[in-house]
Amino acid sequence: MKNLFNVNGKVAVVTGGSRGIGAMIARGFVENGVKTYITARKEEELHATQRQLAAFGQCIAIPSDLSTVAGVAAFAAAVAAAEDKVHILVNNAGATWGADIDVFPESGWDKTMDLNVKALFFLTQKLLPALRAAGTQEDPARVINIGSINGITHPYMNNYAYSASKAAVHHLTRHLGADLAPQGINVNGIAPGFFPSKMTAHLLAYEAEVAAAIPRGRMGNAEDAAGTAIYLCSRASAWLTGHTIVLDGGSMAVAG
Repeated sequence: MKNLFNVNGKVAVVTGGSRGIGAMIARGFVENGVKTYITARKEEELHATQRQLAAFGQCIAIPSDLSTVAGVAAFAAAVAAAEDKVHILVNNAGATWGADIDVFPESGWDKTMDLNVKALFFLTQKLLPALRAAGTQEDPARVINIGSINGITHPYMNNYAYSASKAAVHHLTRHLGADLAPQGINVNGIAPGFFPSKMTAHLLAYEAEVAAAIPRGRMGNAEDAAGTAIYLCSRASAWLTGHTIVLDGGSMAVAG
């Protein structure tokens, strides 16, 4: 029982790993002995994060644009060229768009859906050989899909494509969790509440008010994100698949 949360020696891929929740999870992996590949579109920001995380362990940056299937395939090929086995895939890269319903553009809808849902599915598909090679009956390979509480309840924002895409992520997690479990791959999700990130930057000016509305009295932090991800990637969660953990300090528990 002493090593239930041990992830040392595993290989992980974290998309959108240069900032926000992706960087939080990547740091948790690196500090706990996981060889971690991070990817993002903005190379300068990605390499800056890689340099920071490399001070704690093995972190490798591979720039990519996952907004197209061609970009997904190129990134998957780069990972496969470097690693025969991938124990952990965190599908975190995402986009959002806000506009009033009368003027919400098709371009914003497509950008959000392509990155949040389509890229997630096809990257998982293309990394299946490496995930299958890593998984065992005792300790399956892991896929973690990052959803959102916006995909569970009304977000009270005009981010229509984002909330719809995250609801799709939650259902796809259930679907893939059932289909891939017999192949030695567990698929679970995390639905974060309010964490400091680029997507929530517009709320940080009201951090005190936001925190006051959360039963735990604060926004999420790096330890919250990394700790949940480490649980989902360790022996402790080997019998958990097809579920999404709501990581929100209790926000959904008091949602009207």
